[in-house]
Amino acid sequence: MKKLLAILLAALLTLSLAACSGNKPNEDDKSSSDPDTSSEAPAAVAESALEILTKVWNNYKEEDKFAIAGGDYTEENMKTDEPGVFSLEDADVLDNTIAFPAASVDKIDDAAAIRHMMNTNTFTCGAYHVKDAGTVKDVAEEVHNNIKNRQWICGFPEKLVIVTVGDYIVAFFGAEDLVNVFTANLTAVYASAETVCDEPIM
Repeated sequence: MKKLLAILLAALLTLSLAACSGNKPNEDDKSSSDPDTSSEAPAAVAESALEILTKVWNNYKEEDKFAIAGGDYTEENMKTDEPGVFSLEDADVLDNTIAFPAASVDKIDDAAAIRHMMNTNTFTCGAYHVKDAGTVKDVAEEVHNNIKNRQWICGFPEKLVIVTVGDYIVAFFGAEDLVNVFTANLTAVYASAETVCDEPIM
C-alpha cells in the first residue's frame, strides 16, 4: 500500500512539474502589462544639429527641465522652451552667443542652440555640423579653446563638456548639475556619442 502511494505521489509530482514548465512564458509572448525593456535603441547618427538637441531635450524628465530659449535672436529661429536653429550668417553673433569661434564658421554648415532663459552662463549649448568629417576633432579643439579663453561676465560657468556625435559637435557649459544632466541625456539618446572634454572651466 505504501509502495503504491509513493508511486502515485511521484507520478503526481512529475505531472505538476511538467505543467509548470509548460506554462513558462515565452519571450515572444510577453503580457502587454509587463514593462517594455526593449525600448527604442539609442540613435547612432543625426540628421541635423536641431534634431540632436531636440531629441536630447525630449529625453529629459519633466522635473529636470528648466526655462530655455532656443535658436538665435531672429523672429524666424527664436524659440521658447525648445531648441532652435542658429543662423551662421553673422559669425560674431554665433561666437558671442553660443561660443563657436567666429574664425571657424566656414567649417560648419548647420547649428542649433539651447540657452538658459535667465543667464546664459548657467547653461548654454550649441550643436554644430562639421562640413569635413575628418576635421571634427580639430574643430572641437577650436571650440574648446574659444570657450576656455573667454572673459566671463554675470557669473562664471562651472563646467564644460564637448561631445561628438558622428560629424556633429555638441558643446555645452554652465552649472555643473545642469551640465551633468544634459550629458546623461545626450549619451542615453546617442549611442555613438564620444566625449572630447569634460572639465571645470575655471
